[in-house]
Amino acid sequence: MGAGVIRNSGGGGKRRGRRAKAKPMAEINVTPFVDVMLVLLIIFMVAAPLLTVGVPIELPKTAATPLPSEEEQPLTLAITATGDLVLQSSPINRDDLITRLRAIAAERKSDKIFLRADGAVPYRTVMQVMGALNAGGFRNIGLVTDSGGPKLDGRKN
Repeated sequence: MGAGVIRNSGGGGKRRGRRAKAKPMAEINVTPFVDVMLVLLIIFMVAAPLLTVGVPIELPKTAATPLPSEEEQPLTLAITATGDLVLQSSPINRDDLITRLRAIAAERKSDKIFLRADGAVPYRTVMQVMGALNAGGFRNIGLVTDSGGPKLDGRKN
């Protein structure tokens, strides 16, 4: 895509043996550029259908609503090793838990809450807190754990 040179071979009549002055050509040759673009277009047109991965199946139709997307910040309740409750990052009294949860549930679209409990907390305490979460309007409770625990099949990890 370089510029060419136009030679002026007009017979001005001065000396014939003298070299004529060359003027630079101001036009750009776009033919190579168009050729490259067409080749790339053909490559992408051929490769695009190959990028779809999966088995072609026809999914059944249902009246179920799609899963909601995460529009809100996830709500988290933690039970410390001493049995104290922490909602998001602020400590909360057990007596105020249900009323506070109801107020939060009224403002939120999602009824999802994550429950984090220390391993030293008795099972009874965890179940009481889960009952309070349910009474507070949060029916979708996710229990948060760490990975790498025992597999219960005789192997350690």
